[in-house]
Amino acid sequence: MLLNQNEEIITAIATPVGVGAISVIRISGQGCLEKTSKIFKGKTDLEKAKPNSIHYGKIFDKKNNIIDDVLVSVFKNPNSYTGEDSVEISTHGNPLITQKIIERLIQLDIRLAEPGEFTKRAFLNGKMDLSQAEAVVDVINSRTNASLKGARNQLDGLLSSKINFLREMLVNASSMLELELDFAEEELEFISYKEVEQRIDKIINELQILVDSYKIGKIIKDGVNVALVGKPNVGKSSMLNFILKESRAIVSHIPGTTRDVIREEVSIDGVLFHIFDTAGIRLTKDEIEKEGVLRSRKAIKNADVVVLINDVQNSFPKELYQEILKLTKEENTIKVTNKIDLKNIEPEDNEILVSVKTGEGMNLFFNALREKSFGREIFSEKNAIVTNVRHKNSLNKAIEFLNDGKKAIAENLTGEFISVHLRNAIDSLGEIIGLVSTDDILNNIFSKFCIGK
Repeated sequence: MLLNQNEEIITAIATPVGVGAISVIRISGQGCLEKTSKIFKGKTDLEKAKPNSIHYGKIFDKKNNIIDDVLVSVFKNPNSYTGEDSVEISTHGNPLITQKIIERLIQLDIRLAEPGEFTKRAFLNGKMDLSQAEAVVDVINSRTNASLKGARNQLDGLLSSKINFLREMLVNASSMLELELDFAEEELEFISYKEVEQRIDKIINELQILVDSYKIGKIIKDGVNVALVGKPNVGKSSMLNFILKESRAIVSHIPGTTRDVIREEVSIDGVLFHIFDTAGIRLTKDEIEKEGVLRSRKAIKNADVVVLINDVQNSFPKELYQEILKLTKEENTIKVTNKIDLKNIEPEDNEILVSVKTGEGMNLFFNALREKSFGREIFSEKNAIVTNVRHKNSLNKAIEFLNDGKKAIAENLTGEFISVHLRNAIDSLGEIIGLVSTDDILNNIFSKFCIGK
């Protein structure tokens, strides 16, 4: 009998490939305990082992030669990561050993798992919803405290709970409208149009808060792109070195030292900042410097925040500032005047005076950088935040359908028409947590996972 793909036993290395103290091989699917027992010898028969137990023994090859001493962890459905019977083999972290064990498992008709297939099975078996499954990748890839907290919140179901609550409110309203259709001849009213409209307004407001949270959510997940821009020799590279607290860029009094865009990353208050030290933008005949200027313009266009750096020895670069505004918005820029250790000046409007050499004024600069990045938003571990563009798009679709429902109410259409719009909004919210999904959506999501997760 042919097995459904989700009924097959799968295996993969769950730890990074390479030499290490240990490697973990994960196996999941009905019958995996029986299959693993055929190559494992210890004091306990794995098929009779207690759930959530660990057993010492040896793994043998086809010729009954020892491959390695191992620890085997046994998990039984439904209390496992995938919701299926599962085994995890902890072996010495030698790629040759893990490869031999994998080959032995394949000989027992256990197939290699596809990327993300263990988590996909966890979703299909109801161990987590789709938004939580997506958060698994974010937890693994998190590089700062803020991104880890955001991913952890989503994995713990903070967003799911919010979506489920709002979705249930819509389901209830839609059900009342549809129930009235069954009693149309009796002219019974189970819910008034005014109450439906009030409920829609409340839900739209809540959904819009989630949509708006994507700005900060994207920053928490992906970081902030910051472009350091200015004429040659105003201190851009010195600014980069100050931020990084190390000498990363060459600093010289000779104009045009930086020929290319230097990209570095730094965590500030738990948030990842991608800092781009750009080549000084000026007219030049040097072909290499010309290319650097082109790359500088591209960095400005892609930046979340542009820091325009000048120094006390030069007047404000009006032409350069106008060129920057062609590539980004004024509210995304910070004006900084450097080298105040050389000369005392009064700040202009929205201008920050600093000395990268002495550090004077740099706290004001960092405060401005945080405000430009986050606005006045404060990340709270108690609030649901959207970090995934797929979720944002589904929320926007739900808002559109709800506004269509309000129009239907304003036009005094029957409950049948209003309910259609509410049901569409319900489905859009269902897409986020996986109550409404297609194979294409699932394959696209789980293909981004590493094999073994």
